[in-house]
Amino acid sequence: MPLLPLVAPAPGRQPEAVPAVQQHQAAAAALAGGQATAYAISPERRALLNTIRFAEVTWVGGSHDGYRVLYGGGRFASLARHPEVTVRRRYTSAAAGAYQFLPGTWREAQQRLGLPDFGPASQDQAALFLVDRRGVLDLFDRRGLDATVLARLANEWASLPASHGGSAYGQPVKRADQLVRFYRADLQRQRQAGQA
Repeated sequence: MPLLPLVAPAPGRQPEAVPAVQQHQAAAAALAGGQATAYAISPERRALLNTIRFAEVTWVGGSHDGYRVLYGGGRFASLARHPEVTVRRRYTSAAAGAYQFLPGTWREAQQRLGLPDFGPASQDQAALFLVDRRGVLDLFDRRGLDATVLARLANEWASLPASHGGSAYGQPVKRADQLVRFYRADLQRQRQAGQA
C-alpha cells in the first residue's frame, strides 16, 4: 500500500507516495502552520493503533475512555497534559494514555510534533511517531500487520510479542496470532465505516 500524501495534489496531478521520514518533516512544518495532524491516518493505520490499544489493555471497547488509562487500569481526569502519576503494582510505572506513554517518551513526541495536549488526536499522532521512529511505519504501510512488524514494535510496547513470542521486557504479552486477528477484524470495521 502506498503512503498517504499529507498535502492534496494540484488539480489534475496524481498524488505521490512520500516516505514516512519525509512525511514527518512535512508534518512538523504543517503543525507549526496550525494544521491538526502530522501523520495521515488511513484505515490500516487506525487498525494498527487500535491493535496497540488492545494489546496495552486500553481498548475499553474502542471508547475514548482508553485515552485516560493509567498503568494498572486507573483513570485520570484531564487530557491537558500527561498526568505523570507513578503507580506501584507488579511493576512501577508512570505510563498513561491509550498507548501507555512514559512521561519522557511523551515529552519527546510532544516536542517533536508540537502536540498541544494529551488528547486522543495528540496521542494517536505520538503513537505513529513512535512507530515511525522504530523504522516500522514504511514496512507496515507496505505489508500490514504481521509477526515481523509486531516484533519490531515490541521494543516500544512491552505487551507486543518479540520474535521469541515473549515480551522484550519480561511482561505479559498478547500472542501474535491474537493481535493479527484483532487487526484484521478492526481493519474490516474501519473500511466498512469509511464506506458508510
